[in-house]
Amino acid sequence: MDAQRLSYRFHFSRHYSDVMFRLRRGNGPKPDRLGENGSGNGSRPEWQLRKWLAPGIGIKRWFVLLLFGMALLGLGVSFLARELYLTVTLPDAFYYITLQFLPYAVRGAVLIGLAILCVGVGIGKFTSGLVVAARSSDSRAGGEEPLVDLLHRQRFAGRGIRIVCMGGGTGLSVLLRGLKAYTDNLSAVVSVADDGGSSGRLRRDLGIIPPGDLRNCIAALAETEPLMTRLFQYRFPEGSGNGLEGHSFGNLFIVAMSDVAGSMEEAIHETGRVLAVRGKILPSTLENIRLAAVTADGERIRGESSITEAGQRIAQLNLEPQHPPAYPETLNAIRNADLIVVGPGSLFTSVLPNLLVPDLRIAFQESAAMKLYISNVATQHGETDNFSVQDHVRVIADHIGGLPFDAVVANSNSRARLPRGWKSEPVRVEPSDDRSDPAGGLRIIEADIVDTGNRYRHDSDKLADAIMTAYHEGREAGVRPRRPQRVTIPE
Repeated sequence: MDAQRLSYRFHFSRHYSDVMFRLRRGNGPKPDRLGENGSGNGSRPEWQLRKWLAPGIGIKRWFVLLLFGMALLGLGVSFLARELYLTVTLPDAFYYITLQFLPYAVRGAVLIGLAILCVGVGIGKFTSGLVVAARSSDSRAGGEEPLVDLLHRQRFAGRGIRIVCMGGGTGLSVLLRGLKAYTDNLSAVVSVADDGGSSGRLRRDLGIIPPGDLRNCIAALAETEPLMTRLFQYRFPEGSGNGLEGHSFGNLFIVAMSDVAGSMEEAIHETGRVLAVRGKILPSTLENIRLAAVTADGERIRGESSITEAGQRIAQLNLEPQHPPAYPETLNAIRNADLIVVGPGSLFTSVLPNLLVPDLRIAFQESAAMKLYISNVATQHGETDNFSVQDHVRVIADHIGGLPFDAVVANSNSRARLPRGWKSEPVRVEPSDDRSDPAGGLRIIEADIVDTGNRYRHDSDKLADAIMTAYHEGREAGVRPRRPQRVTIPE
């Protein structure tokens, strides 16, 4: 008998492995054919049941043991209940709770049915939660996150506050890496005015919106293994002579996906699905926009890359065309947000371009969400030399017609110097009580949010912690402060 059982298991395992190998290779039987003989990859419920009942998968024995243990538990409880019933006078309500008005046979059948229902639902929900968590763990960095942390995050992160982050460049991706630990309801609104580097070349050659900032946000919110993220950010070396030099693999991936999916919007969605992105990445507009700047000397510069290369003080920034339509899903995200975070990022080439889209600016100003501006930790040579935190805010107020922010988060740790050759300096808070100044009555929250390894960048975790602290304190206060305030978060 044992020899027959071993022989059966051997032949079944060999058959199943052969079928799955051929199925993966694409030349195996069709799924419904596999389902008929009980050993394939059919999707019908009866075929799935046959696979569960097939020998060798190590499930049935433990399920039977579970049922046996529950039967023993029920038997033990019944003995205790009988002893309690015979020795203690119980309230009259127990007559109905224990169904004593029913015959014994009916009473037993009802209780058994309820027990089976409760056990089935309980086991089903319990195992489905574990399976979802296990699949999520497999898609992330090595799957090493503790199971209880996975379950906790999946249960509560999906209920987190709705945060919209507006910006571009490295600053936005740094912000997203920190905030994704607090909520899954993240929407990154990305500027699409980039015309330099790999993004600029693809934009000119293919007539698409630049994918560079979209790629950075996808990489920041992705929950795949680090190798996939590094691959997405990989840039082909210069001088290779193969036409790919300078291009980012992620940019090419998004462009290819837009061809496969039929549009850039679908490409962003599908890329996010493939890389298990937590949150949404939304362009400010799908229009082919271009930045146009007027410097303090009256010179006109067109194009984001040209503005950056010029390195001159900018007096006015505009879009060409001036009235591009906002992306509808971006407007919906802003209107439904609990918190809107603007910055960090280059003031003129990453932050302002989003707010210059007319419909987006109006939705931003009319939103009931709490609005925070994240000040840069270092000035940008040429464009924001000697700028204070308030100077950044004044520029935004001048361009969008008012000051919509509830508070500004600024760096308090400016002790260390920036690297030599950067021609930058820490952005500091200037003392100001001038009520006529548009930035004079602004609530400024100072915290140590700088990356100690890169003094010109924010630390993701510190920044996210400061933002969430500001949000919860502001929500508890309920109203905006009337006088200038400077709040320091302890290090």
